Formats: sequence, structure tokens, C-alpha cells
Amino acid sequence: MSGPAVLVVDDEPQILRALRTNLRGAGYTVHTAATAAEALAVAAARPPEAVILDLVLPDGHGTDVCRELRRWSSAPILVLSAVGDEQEKVAALDAGADDYVTKPFGMDELLARLRAAMRRATSPAEPVIEIGALSLDLERHSVAMDGQPVSLTPIEFELLRYLAQNEGKLLTHPMLLRAVWGPAYGDESHYLHVYMSQLRRKIEPDPARPRYLLTETGAGYRLVAPS
Repeated sequence: MSGPAVLVVDDEPQILRALRTNLRGAGYTVHTAATAAEALAVAAARPPEAVILDLVLPDGHGTDVCRELRRWSSAPILVLSAVGDEQEKVAALDAGADDYVTKPFGMDELLARLRAAMRRATSPAEPVIEIGALSLDLERHSVAMDGQPVSLTPIEFELLRYLAQNEGKLLTHPMLLRAVWGPAYGDESHYLHVYMSQLRRKIEPDPARPRYLLTETGAGYRLVAPS
């Protein structure tokens, strides 16, 4: 029985070969494309359940492919980017990508990120979300850490809820601001920094060394279960 279909888009033949081999070995069905135009054509003909997408393509940007795919597909998109392309990463995430891996990348990390993205895409909404020792009851708007109640303001709860519902996913500053404060606050990143600091003081065992609320420099934040 064939596994989930993954579309891999990259113009470097050796990367395509390596990804095809490893993804097939992990049980996925793999389709490939080397250009933006080919990627959209293949995706339309064989709708993928996930996409691994290089940001630099010979006939366009991966960001444009993300934006076009998001017009009709909710499949998770994992982008590949070169070291230092922070603005490209952020633009891709804002265009609808779910996560990114920086080249050169380890295959184990890429497969783990892919599994996490696909798990988020298929997980049903839960009234209670548990991440490590952190527990959020979405119906009661309550939070506990290690079984002890944590008092949050409504804005803090909404910020933590949005992060928890996207566990492990990198959420950019504009994404978080729009989701919690609304579109008028898309560039008011100082609000976000203040509230993230407050959340860390309330839920992190050591706010100076966060284990749950992680910063991705120049990009945004993730909520993860401590390893």
C-alpha cells in the first residue's frame, strides 16, 4: 500500500535524489519537480499530502509557489532555505508555509519536521491540549503547569492557545500579531515581545532559559515540548 504523497521541489538533482530515496525509504510516495511552474502543474495533477519546497527556483521564488498552493491546498509545506535567508524564510511562512529547514540539513531533522507538520494537519481539535507538563483547557480557558493553575490575562491565553494549536510550528511575528491582536497590529512587534516575556515568566521553570517558548531569531516563536 502506498504511503502519503509528498511533492519535492528543488532544482538540484542530487538533493532531489537524496530526498526521493529517503522519503521512499520512510514509506512516502514521492513526486518531484525542478521549477515553480512544474511544481504547480504536478500539484494540480496529483494533489500532494505534503510539500517540500526549495525557496530558490530557476523560474521564480518558492514564496510565490506557497502563495499559489494556498489558494486551493491545505497540505503542509516545508521550505528549504540557505543559511542567512531570514527574510525569505519569514516571507514564505507568511505566504502559507508551515515550517522550514536550513541547508545543509540532516535527513533525520527534515523527516521529523515533515512528520510533525503532517501530524498537525490531521489532528482533530482537542478541548484540552497537553504539551509536556503544560495543559490548556480550551473550553474553560484555563492553564496549568505541572498540575498547578496558571493565571493568564485573556490576551496571554489567546497567544498561548494559538501557539499550542500549532505545536512545534514556527509562527512569525506578523502571524501571531494578526491572529491575536488583529490585522491593524501586523507590524507592532513590541507588543509581542512584552507578552512573550510575560508568558515565559508564568509558565517556564526558568524564564531566562526557556524550554517551551522558543525564539527563532529574526523569524518568530515556537511552542514545543521540552526534550
